Amino acid sequence: MTNRILFIDTAHPILKDELEKMGFQCDYFGNYKRVDFINCINEYFGVIIRSKITLDKEILSKAENLKFIGRLGAGMESIDLEYATEKGIKCLSTPEGNRNGVGEQAIGMLISLMNNVVTANNQIKNGIWLREENRGIEISGKTIGIIGYGNMGSSFAKKLAGFDANVIAYDKYKTNYSDAYVKETSLEELFEKCDIVSIHVPLTEETRYMVSEKFIYSFKKPFYLVNTARGPVVNTIDLVEALKCKKILGAALDVIEYEETSFEVIKGDSLPSAYQYLCDSCNVVLTPHIAGWTHESLRKHAEVMIEKIKSELSKKV
Repeated sequence: MTNRILFIDTAHPILKDELEKMGFQCDYFGNYKRVDFINCINEYFGVIIRSKITLDKEILSKAENLKFIGRLGAGMESIDLEYATEKGIKCLSTPEGNRNGVGEQAIGMLISLMNNVVTANNQIKNGIWLREENRGIEISGKTIGIIGYGNMGSSFAKKLAGFDANVIAYDKYKTNYSDAYVKETSLEELFEKCDIVSIHVPLTEETRYMVSEKFIYSFKKPFYLVNTARGPVVNTIDLVEALKCKKILGAALDVIEYEETSFEVIKGDSLPSAYQYLCDSCNVVLTPHIAGWTHESLRKHAEVMIEKIKSELSKKV
């Protein structure tokens, strides 16, 4: 049996070091393209990825010796999980590694949005000093709805603990998760009460364009939207229309639907006018998919993956 592990993406050095201590040979080919991985994947016992390529049926069908896929991060949409399971390939992820960073980023973006931090900063640097025009809105006393109460949603709730807000959460696939930071509730209650909505769901066929016109106008009150999950969860055209008519008062977006699969670039040749509207809007805060992209999370992802691989291997002994 092969003892080789293929690093399709880069990782913190401790991951390679620890795997080598466990007796594995670790290979990384920075110039490889998809076709190269198709041609060599049958030689490997394990694969480490982030989001450089999609491990779909075409490539996994060649992986005759593959026993695990380690995804450094939370989302698993770049892996054909159903086919991998059929082939007996264990799929591991490390949402524990960046949940703290995501929670902090969501807080930071929300504060920046509601207090006009980015707009005021840009104005001052251009010699403009406006106080009344940049009067902010406090989080205290607001009802904040979290959709998706996994690693990321619960981290955001924990970070909100000192803001004196009413924090409620809806998760279609979980129950009995009320705790010191959040009250479990229904989607209908979120629609009724929310002043702020934060999205923390994975990207699946079910959640793609979840935030669309019907969803937006189900809310009783105008609200602020935060999305640190995946771009295609939000229909950008519908979001822009809601911003124009002030149904959505402002948006903090770390992700947009126009990102390439790798998350490293956006689709620059085909960006619609809706994207330009977001860029031009003073009530929209944008960051380039960096929620959880911290120096600390780089190491945490590796540490969590090491423990999960060790745990899986111990089950086979």
